[in-house]
Amino acid sequence: MIVDRAIESVRSGETTAKEAILHAAVHGWYEGHVQDEDECPGCDFRGGLAKDSARY
Repeated sequence: MIVDRAIESVRSGETTAKEAILHAAVHGWYEGHVQDEDECPGCDFRGGLAKDSARY
């Protein structure tokens, strides 16, 4: 949906390609962040750790 909207806005002349890419990148990151919070409410760490590393 985000990419389709970016393409549509460039084709219609509403925005430049650069602006559409920036918009899509920011909103893509944000939506992923929101989804991650829904999956793990209260988590303060995102990402994997190596098996032999300690988390501080």
